[in-house]
Amino acid sequence: MSSSSADASSLGPVLVIGTGLIGGSIGLALRRAGVDVLLEDLDASSLTSAEAMGAGRVSDAIPDLVVVAVPPSAAAGVMIEAANRFPLATITDVTSVKAPIVDQVRAAGIDTLRIVGGHPMAGRETMGVNSARSDLFDDRMWIVTPSTNSDSVHVKRVRDLALTCGAYPLEMTPQDHDSAVALISHVPQVLASALAGQLQVAPEEHVVIAGQGLRDMTRIASSDSALWADILTTNSENVRLVLSGVITSLQGLHDDLGTEESPDAVLNFLELGGVGRSRIPGKHGAANHDFSQILVQIADKPGELARLFTAVGDVDVNLEDVRIEHVLGKPSGIVGLYVAAQSAPVLTLGLIDKGFDVR
Repeated sequence: MSSSSADASSLGPVLVIGTGLIGGSIGLALRRAGVDVLLEDLDASSLTSAEAMGAGRVSDAIPDLVVVAVPPSAAAGVMIEAANRFPLATITDVTSVKAPIVDQVRAAGIDTLRIVGGHPMAGRETMGVNSARSDLFDDRMWIVTPSTNSDSVHVKRVRDLALTCGAYPLEMTPQDHDSAVALISHVPQVLASALAGQLQVAPEEHVVIAGQGLRDMTRIASSDSALWADILTTNSENVRLVLSGVITSLQGLHDDLGTEESPDAVLNFLELGGVGRSRIPGKHGAANHDFSQILVQIADKPGELARLFTAVGDVDVNLEDVRIEHVLGKPSGIVGLYVAAQSAPVLTLGLIDKGFDVR
């Protein structure tokens, strides 16, 4: 969604408390749309960097909207303080856990009329304000989680925040949000870390042959450990519920392997996974589709990917996805081009005609 879809005039000044990756990116995105952004952070160096990169300004002006961009364990306290300091402002946050935070705010006696949670579904593997980008939220979902009595004026203001940052707002209850992210975000982080942790004691000759499957499965294991520990413990009830299902499934496979029932049990385990994966939305939220993969080997040197993509464009075929796997011990890589099934023969012949090594 573009910022032109939002009522940016309803925003401003906006105070962003916490100038890390997300807070800094919100500041940059709002400034891109011409919104007046105020900045606060206990970390003086982060605050200075955010201001220097154009994410906003340090000022004692009174905001209409306060965005709390701090870790989940600190969010409620900061929101309570902000609600008391700015009694007319809309208060939102951008943490990946919602219900415990709004419960803490309500327990402190804050009227949740103007408390509207938010969670932009975007991020990067690198943290800190120096990784902030003005386009981080472009065309990404931003979950808006009103309290049970949030006023529509304040809900609209948070929706406009998301739209102005380039995101697509989607409303959920705080409880539904926390249940959903436990499955689609928090437990995947746990499983990636668990699998990657096995690599610590694996023989070097085993690790060195790792392929794209392991890289894909463990990519997010390099995320900020301290932040994720905070997230997992704050949303522990929902995470434990999803983990129970995963553990039961894995334990069943573990017990069935090597028994007379093993072949059928393993097949059923894998087929259930395939059925589940088919429910993940495809491009632009449409139904997921299986695409044909075309493997092309290219030299690992500047300009080769550009040459390949130009050739695909010349053949007039739309790429649905791209994966790159480097070849062990050779200065080359295998590029997986994913296209609609009906386009695969055309692209294959077109690339061969242009001299590419199609596998």
